[in-house]
Amino acid sequence: MPSEVVSPGKLVALTYRITDEGGSVLEHNDLPVSYIQGGQVELVGGMDRRIEGCRVGDEVEFRVTPDQGFGLHDPSLTFTDDIDNVPPEFRVLGAEVPMQSDSGEVRSFFVTRIENGHLTVDGNHPLAGKTLSVWVKITEVREPTRDELAEDRRLSPTAGVTH
Repeated sequence: MPSEVVSPGKLVALTYRITDEGGSVLEHNDLPVSYIQGGQVELVGGMDRRIEGCRVGDEVEFRVTPDQGFGLHDPSLTFTDDIDNVPPEFRVLGAEVPMQSDSGEVRSFFVTRIENGHLTVDGNHPLAGKTLSVWVKITEVREPTRDELAEDRRLSPTAGVTH
């Protein structure tokens, strides 16, 4: 029986690796991640469009520029303050700091630097501004079950495979 082709409505399972321009692995998943092609899950860099027509076993490599991936780095989302003005629980590299705008919108910022008595937080996605190389291997293509279709319908249209 010939293998199914990645097309709208099919359940697709894949493994992937994302590296930066220097070849450092930023994220990888050796356990297959699945989604419904053309469904609610949005894949980084238009990955879903790039694997359209592929079959099980196919491997695809492509580059994702910042505008196709996580956006350009926005310097207005980076703030530095005297560490004494920051509560002790946030004085740790990588700490998540929820901040609220004047309009009431809450956004997560992360502590990215602590140096010379100052602390820097950044609201950009960690991969913002980076050109990425993505490698994908298709491990399964089939009709989804009713449960898988129902789960896809519950997902947000902005969900993604990568975090």
